[in-house]
Amino acid sequence: MGLGKKKGGRKEPLFGLPAALADLRLTAADRIPGSDDKPKKSTKSSARRKSEDAGDEQPRERKAPAGRGSAKRRSKSRIGASLGRLVYWGAVLGLWGAIAVIGVVIYVGAHLPPIQSLEIPKRPPTIQIVGIDGSMLAQRGEMAGANVSLKDLPQYLPKAFIAIEDRRFYSHFGIDPVGILRALVTNVLHRGVSQGGSTLTQQLAKNLFLTQERTMARKLQEAELAIWLERKHSKNEILELYLNRVYFGSGAYGVEAAAQRYFGKSAKNVTVAEAAMLAGLVKSPSRLAPNRNPEGAEARAKIVLTAMADAKFITEAQAQASIGQPSYNVKPVGAGTINYVADWIGEVLDDLVGQIDESIKVETTIDPKLQSVAEAAIIDELAAKSVKFNVSQGALVAMTPDGAVRAMVGGRNYSESQYNRAVTARRQPGSSFKPFVYLTALEQGLTPDTLRQDAPIEVKGWKPENYTHEYFGAVTLTQALAMSLNTVAIRLGLEVGPKNVVRTAHRLGISSKLEPNASIALGTSEVSMVELVGAYAPFANGGFTATPHVVTRIRTLGGKLLYMRQPDEHNQVVDPRYVGMMNAMMRETLISGTAKKAEIPGWPAAGKTGTSQDYRDAWFIGYTANLVTGVWLGNDDNSPTKKATGGGLPVEVWSRFMKTAHEGVPVAALPSSPGGWGLSNLAQATSQVSAPTAAAPAPPPVNNGGYRPPPTRANARPEAAAGLDGWLMDRLFGGNR
Repeated sequence: MGLGKKKGGRKEPLFGLPAALADLRLTAADRIPGSDDKPKKSTKSSARRKSEDAGDEQPRERKAPAGRGSAKRRSKSRIGASLGRLVYWGAVLGLWGAIAVIGVVIYVGAHLPPIQSLEIPKRPPTIQIVGIDGSMLAQRGEMAGANVSLKDLPQYLPKAFIAIEDRRFYSHFGIDPVGILRALVTNVLHRGVSQGGSTLTQQLAKNLFLTQERTMARKLQEAELAIWLERKHSKNEILELYLNRVYFGSGAYGVEAAAQRYFGKSAKNVTVAEAAMLAGLVKSPSRLAPNRNPEGAEARAKIVLTAMADAKFITEAQAQASIGQPSYNVKPVGAGTINYVADWIGEVLDDLVGQIDESIKVETTIDPKLQSVAEAAIIDELAAKSVKFNVSQGALVAMTPDGAVRAMVGGRNYSESQYNRAVTARRQPGSSFKPFVYLTALEQGLTPDTLRQDAPIEVKGWKPENYTHEYFGAVTLTQALAMSLNTVAIRLGLEVGPKNVVRTAHRLGISSKLEPNASIALGTSEVSMVELVGAYAPFANGGFTATPHVVTRIRTLGGKLLYMRQPDEHNQVVDPRYVGMMNAMMRETLISGTAKKAEIPGWPAAGKTGTSQDYRDAWFIGYTANLVTGVWLGNDDNSPTKKATGGGLPVEVWSRFMKTAHEGVPVAALPSSPGGWGLSNLAQATSQVSAPTAAAPAPPPVNNGGYRPPPTRANARPEAAAGLDGWLMDRLFGGNR
């Protein structure tokens, strides 16, 4: 019996990997073809299995090569399919691009104010400041000239802007696709931004409604607003708005302001060359402004003239004749000392008219001629002697006896320092404060001829000295004030009471805080120049209060009155008798005292010098019946000068200014005492000599052992330095104070 396998015999179960691979079969298609193998067409799976099981090989069928006609048909079919796909995808991309553009437009529009609510904004308010003669002194805010109508301008002026900025202005709809494409090509060729594609309408939209930031969002907003402007306004209206709003550098907005700034004339009268220069400034107003870069402005003007000739707006002959023709009338901006006045006006405007929402004209008390004289006097004196005396700054205030400021200089150069030393700075006035001490003494019964001892004095360990360290014994109050003797001023101050001295100073116009101590008599409390000059005004006007002021009227440019100054109340703050006494005493300062250089020929004048401790401040406040003028010289850091005294540099500046200011003015006398006063009772005057607070040592003996007599005009010495101590002087020359 042969052994064999039975059909359907028992099979052992398989597990794991063998079970998973039990039914796996590889076919010819699963083999890795060789380099010569060709892909074979698949047949039905059952036939392929039978063929593989039997081990038979199917013969390969060889196709006949396709003909040329068939290849061409397939090629055309492929091209057609490609074109179809291209058209399809182009349509798809175009649709999505249109959707994206619409979305961007909607997005940009959503961030703009509603178009229906857009209005051409008003110009920012400007402040025009004019002098007493109506002339323009300064301007605050953006310098915007009056609006000019397109029909009032010479034809070549607007055409200059069209030629260089937007040749197709009258043919586009707000944006210029041709111009944009041309700018793109030019910028690509130059590998940078060398040409812009913005139209005049786009520039106007940016100036009116948008910021200057360089972003794609801003450019898109600019384009939308330009289209809106074109729909709302005519071309000529847009051009006129543009010419009246565009920026030309140096703070000038609009062609009228620019023409006034650069050529000193109205835009209605500019020449072809000047029109070309104005049009050229728009590209880069700060860089090409003729007051900063005249060469660059002229070069740009030549380009504009060439563009005007190419556009047939002018002839070639006109272009050639206009090259290099602009006549400049450019003044330095911001350097004039009148700007100190403008700043002072800006500080008080809010109190006078409140918030400003429209342009205004401020009429002032400033006399332009006197302002120029004051500026020159300060600047020239410092230029000549600042190094010698180590003085870097100066200030001057001149006002009428009723307080109307005619000139104010707050420093030597406004462009270098805007700090107003005439209004804002507070410095020790030194001996220029002494008139308030002497006035208090007169009001308590003393007279100019009352005698007081000039001798050393000690107050609680403080030993003030005279300027020369010399003492003259019994002197009259007139002599003591004229020579500015410190010991007499201290004695008087203590005699009448420091608090009473402070009250007198405040009554006459000093507003700063004053310390009522013994040293107040020497001017150790700080004051401003404008208040000190104002406090001298009652001596010049007969004893009436005088408030320093500079603004008389404020109007809108349309003529509406917003403010008018009302005259001060006629309050008598000093009795006329004492005014006359003080004037007689302070006249002596200019005749025989510390300010002999300050005498004005033909004019009765009076005043007082002052020098603070260690020569830090040099003052002179002097006056006539026409003007009260104060001068200060010193250093901003309060450093000592090289012995600059009130009787030196300040008197020289004052004299130069006052001589010019009084030319052609009828001479007027200073107020005097009704009935005067006399020396009929000299014994009574002598009996008033006292030292109420401290026993003064005997006056120093002279060589023969006797006492020095009261000084006369022949032997009067310069005033002692004001301040606490350290009064030194050049004894060789006996320097004036």
